[in-house]
Amino acid sequence: MSPEELELAPLPASDGSAAPAGGDLARLFDVTVELSVEVGRTRMTLGQALSLGPGSVVALNRSAREPVDLLVNGKQVARGEVVVIDDDFGLRITEVNELEDESDGDDGEAPAPAADAAA
Repeated sequence: MSPEELELAPLPASDGSAAPAGGDLARLFDVTVELSVEVGRTRMTLGQALSLGPGSVVALNRSAREPVDLLVNGKQVARGEVVVIDDDFGLRITEVNELEDESDGDDGEAPAPAADAAA
C-alpha cells in the first residue's frame, strides 16, 4: 500500500477533560519494568574478574557516603540512600531526575555492567 492509498481516520474531538499532552498514563500502570539500584561501578580485566571468589573485595568508584542510583530499565531516574528495614535492604529516594528530551545526549548505548562483589 502506497502512502497515497493510506486513509487516516480523524481524531475524536477533545472535550477538555482529557489528560495533558502526554495522554492517559493510566494505561501504562500495569507495564512491568526492571528497577535496580547501582551502588557503584569498576573496571577490571577478564582475568581479574575470573579470579574473584568468596571473600574477594571489589573497590567501587563511589564513596559509601554518596547517594546510590535508582535505574529503571537501565536508565537513571533517581538517587537515594540505602536503608535496612528488618533484615532487608531498601532505598530512600532523596532526589528524582528531571524529565529530559530523549534526543538530547542519548547515544543509545547501554551502561557498562557493574562487577558484583561477594560479601
